[in-house]
Amino acid sequence: MAKRISLREYQEGVVARLKTAAATAQVDARLGVRIGGHNWLLDLGDVAEVMPLPTVSEVPLAQHWFRGVANIRGNLVSVTDLAAFFGEAPLVPSAAARLILLHAKHILHASVLVERMLGLKHLADMTVVPASTNHPWVGEHYADAAGGAWHTLDVSRLSQDAAFLQAGLH
Repeated sequence: MAKRISLREYQEGVVARLKTAAATAQVDARLGVRIGGHNWLLDLGDVAEVMPLPTVSEVPLAQHWFRGVANIRGNLVSVTDLAAFFGEAPLVPSAAARLILLHAKHILHASVLVERMLGLKHLADMTVVPASTNHPWVGEHYADAAGGAWHTLDVSRLSQDAAFLQAGLH
C-alpha cells in the first residue's frame, strides 16, 4: 500500500520542485540576439527590458557607434549600436531590430541596439568551443546542434570598458 501524505505536504513538495526547476532553467537560459551578423548570448540578469526601436535623438560630437539618446518613460537612455562598436557595419533599422535596456546594476540608463531577437537559448543544448578574442567583454564561445557559432556578451565587462564609456569624440 502506498504511503499516504497530506494535501499540505503534497503541495509543499510541488512548490519546492517548481522552485528548483525554475532556478535551474534561469541559470541555463540565455537571451539569443543577432548583432553585426553574428549570434550572441546575453545573461537574462543583464537585461532590464527589450523593446522595439524608439525615436533616437542624435548627439553632436559623439562616436560613430553612439546613436544618441531615447526618451523611455521620461528617462533619457543612451543608445549604442553594438554592431558599429564591434567594428561591423552600423545597424540598419528594421521591424525586427530591438533596443535592449541594460540592467541598472551595470550602468544606469543605457541601452544597446541589436538586429533581431533569437529567443531563449539553453547552454545545455550547446557545446563550449575554444576561441580567442582581444576583447574582455567577449565571454565563452559555443556551438549549437546545427553548428551555429555563438558568442557570450559579458555586459559587466562591457559596461566597464573605457572605449564603451567614452561616447564623445576626443
